[in-house]
This record gives sequence, structure tokens and C-alpha cells, in this order.
Amino acid sequence: METNNITAGEEKKSLSFVEQFVKEDLEAGKNGGRIQTRFPPEPNGYIHIGHAKAICMDFGVAEKFGGICNLRFDDTNPTKENTEYVENIMNDIKWLGFHWENVYYASDYFEKLWDFAIWLINKGMAYVDEQTSEQIAEQKGTPTQPGKPSPFRDRPIEENLRLFQHMNTAEAVEGSMVLRAKLDMANPNMHFRDPIIYRIIQIPHHRTGTKWHCYPMYDFAHGQSDFFEGVTHSICTLEFVPHRPLYDKFVDFLLEKEGKQDYRPRQIEFNRLNLTYTVMSKRKLKALVDEQLVNGWDDPRMPTVCGMRRRGYSAQSIRNFIDSIGYTKFDALNDYALLEASVRDDLNKKACRVSAVLDPVKLVITNYPEGKTEEMQAVNNPENEADGTHTITFSRELWIERDDFMEVAEKKFMRLAPGKEVRLKNAYIIKCDETHPCDKDAAGNVTTIYATYDPETRSGQPGADRKIKGKTLHWLNCQDAIPAEVRLYDRLFKVENPGADERDFRELLNPESLTVLNNCYVEKYLKEKKAGDFLQFQRIGYFTPDLDSTPEHLVFNKTVGLKDSWAKTNK
Repeated sequence: METNNITAGEEKKSLSFVEQFVKEDLEAGKNGGRIQTRFPPEPNGYIHIGHAKAICMDFGVAEKFGGICNLRFDDTNPTKENTEYVENIMNDIKWLGFHWENVYYASDYFEKLWDFAIWLINKGMAYVDEQTSEQIAEQKGTPTQPGKPSPFRDRPIEENLRLFQHMNTAEAVEGSMVLRAKLDMANPNMHFRDPIIYRIIQIPHHRTGTKWHCYPMYDFAHGQSDFFEGVTHSICTLEFVPHRPLYDKFVDFLLEKEGKQDYRPRQIEFNRLNLTYTVMSKRKLKALVDEQLVNGWDDPRMPTVCGMRRRGYSAQSIRNFIDSIGYTKFDALNDYALLEASVRDDLNKKACRVSAVLDPVKLVITNYPEGKTEEMQAVNNPENEADGTHTITFSRELWIERDDFMEVAEKKFMRLAPGKEVRLKNAYIIKCDETHPCDKDAAGNVTTIYATYDPETRSGQPGADRKIKGKTLHWLNCQDAIPAEVRLYDRLFKVENPGADERDFRELLNPESLTVLNNCYVEKYLKEKKAGDFLQFQRIGYFTPDLDSTPEHLVFNKTVGLKDSWAKTNK
């Protein structure tokens, strides 16, 4: 079997520490030289960019070393799980560019896990405890003080078997009893102090319906599912380091039960992905959705994969960002600006350049013939000639951005002002009228700007290279520009690390995280665009059509600005 897809000279430098472990196991011939990983999400919410990091590792390792990666849903808690989450997790993994060999569910193993629990009871290594959750927690002790044994710890095996069977009936009362593994109440690792391995839940399961009333805990299902599937490397995040000895212990019991010694999964942990100005807690993200503090799981302000897709992030930019921050044994808080830089870099190569005016004011070219129009050539992407061109109509009356004009301009103002020249993108050089530069309304707001054009300076013509001091401005033709709604997004939270703040996370939300502009115009070419298309509004930023957008009502989401202006103004 080919062990990797990189050259020997680059191998050591390019491999993460996780990949280095996998390589060493391959070279040692462990598990018969076989590599099998899995991505094991719980279907209790939509996946976010933190999960994307795990996806890149789980699927990436299998791909790099010629193994397979399976998708497994850890669906052991029917109170929080449903098929909607399952379907969307699958869609997001595909969008990121990965594929799985097989789809499994922890619920596939409920019978095997039940039999395993019965085996433990018969071995005297598990018992039914009828204490309350508060009593059990109190008796567990502290990391420096041993726990106290449950009064039910030594009840007879036959009684444990009878009560365990009762736990899996419709008559069993939630919280009335649990099954605990009988391990070591004095172990310094708190997870070894007779962990709960089964509890009663009287809610139908999204796959098994009402067949089960008693469900395994995560620690009793996760490692065992890896074992049943033949996973060789169980790659997870650092919070599972204290769970690893228990993971291995249950695998030891399974090896004894199954009479096998030639195979065992290896758990390896890496750091989680944390981003500034957001949270990665699925519980908190779900609360934002349920309490309508955001507009669903795919709200473009959310760190969910579907939210980032809706905002206009490319899958490649997310993967590039994850690759750039790497995998370590130390948790860190990554600057959101690094993610935005990755998005900006990727979209620069992909986005079609178009014109949009977000705060329009009319510009009249007084010496341009009334009724005349010209079709100007606009390059779709200067980074890729193959993307071609499209046309944009020029006429006497245009829309430009309001802040591209100043009636009384400071010396360094290089845009339109009385007597100053600018170039209109793909069109002509114009000069603002000195004697009557603009009209205003009663409130003093500029309503119309007046200028003349130089007909010898059309873009692509010999006179186009005439040098001027002014900048190049974008514009739209008033006759065929299309009204549009534009949504501008800022950070979801107003503090850099909301997860470390003692205040309720709801209090930390940024009230200005969404600004909706309803008086915008875009060029008619954009009527052809749809959600998922990458656009650059020239001189403004990167945008994409929203899912709400229709030909009758165009809606665009701002993906990211052309420069990292937010970080500069908010530090």
C-alpha cells in the first residue's frame, strides 16, 4: 500500500504531529498496515468551522495515507438529535470537498452495546445505581480526594440484570436509575470513578423510534463504535485527553469479551479551532437560533459552515485557513482577520468584478448627447483572462457613490470635486463643473452632481492614457441599473473572546452586526447571478447573492472587504 502522496524530502516538514503518528504506525505495521479514520459528529446541530478543522484532519489523513474515512453519527441522545441535522451535516461535508466511504450511526450498535453492558454486569463490573444525579456527583469526590462508593455498588448480579432490563421499558422513570461501570472510586482520573454508562430516556429516537428506552452514554458508545467499525486512529480534540484512559479501558474489556488481541484503535488529540468575536459552543449557537437572535443556523454571521457558505466564503478558503493555522497540542484563540484574509485571497482569484453603488447620488454628464448610450467592455477578472468580459451601458445620467463627491474638498481628496478630474471605470475622464457643481435639497443634501466628459479618453482608445491626479470611480447607468438590497455584516460579538467573558453571552452580542441597505443599485449583468456565485463589487468588497434573492428583488451579502479595515479601526 502506498503510504503517502508527498515527496520524501518534504515529508517530515509538511506532516502534522498527528500525521507523523499515523506514519509511524504504518511503518511499524500496526493493524496490518491499515489506516481507517472517522468523522463522528453528534446530530444535535449544524457543524461549524471548528468541526471543519476536524473534518480536514479526519478525511485528510485517510486521503494522504491511502486509507478510508467513514462518517459516523454519534446519535445516543434522542432529546437533541434529528434527521434535519444529519442531512445538513452531510451537505456541509460534501461542500467542503470531502467524501466518506460509509455512513454509520452509533445507533447501529445499540444491540452490541447492550450485550456488552450485560457482559459487564455478569462479570461484576457494572451495577444499577438508584441515587439522584446530585448524590452521585457529590460522592465522586474531587481530583485530590477519593470518591465514596455508592450504597448500590455491591448489589447482586441477578438484581442488577433485572433492574437493567427494567430500565429499557416504557414504565421506567427518567432519572430513577442509571447503570454505572464498577471501576475505581479512588482513581485520580475522575472519569474512572464508576462512570455512568446507561441512562433512561423516554423520547423516541430519530432512527430506532420507541424500541429503546435506555441509551448508552458517550464514553460507553464512542470507543466501542470505533472498535466495532475497525477504526485504527480515533482523532479528536484536546478536551478528550482525560477520557483516553477510559476509552482504552473499555476497549480492553471488549478485547477480553471478543477474544481479540491483534487490533485496537489509537486515540490522538489535537487543539480545537477557536475564533475571536464568536463562540464555538453548539449549545450557545442553538440558543441564538432558538431565541431568534440570529436568522437561523445559516445566518451569515454564524460560524457554521452553512452560514459561511451563505455569506460567500469559498470551501477552499476555509480549508486554506485551517491548513495555515495547523494542528498543535495547545489551545489558542485565532484572529478572525486571518480567516478573512484567506477568504479575500481565494476570492481575488475567483470573483467576477462588477459595479454596484450602495449610497447613490446622480451624476449628469452635461456635454454627453441626450438619448445616446454606449456599451463599455468590463473585464470579469483581471486575475484570470479566461473568465472573459461583459458589457456595461454608459449614458448621460449615472449613479455614483455619494462619498465620491465633496463640494468643498480638502487638498488630498482625489475623487470628484469642483474643477477636479477623475476617470470613470471602463469609460471616460470627466471634470466636475466649477461654477455649478451640484444641486441640493432643502436639507442641504446633494441630489445631483454635474460634470463634463472628454470624448477622446474612452478606455481602450489612444487618449485613455492621459494622466490625471484623480482616482478611478465606478458608476452605473441610471436607465438600466437594478435596485437591490445589500446586507453588510460585522462581528457577531462585540468582545474579542466571548467564551471567556463571565457575562451572559447574549449580553455580548454586537447590535451592529447586520446593516441592511435598501437603496442600492447594481448593474443588470447581476440579474443572471445566483447564490454561491463569487462577486467583487469594485472598490467596495466581495459579495454573493443571498438565498433570499430573486430576479424581482435582488439581495446581496457582503462576504468580506477588500482590506482588513475592521481590525484597524477596532483595536
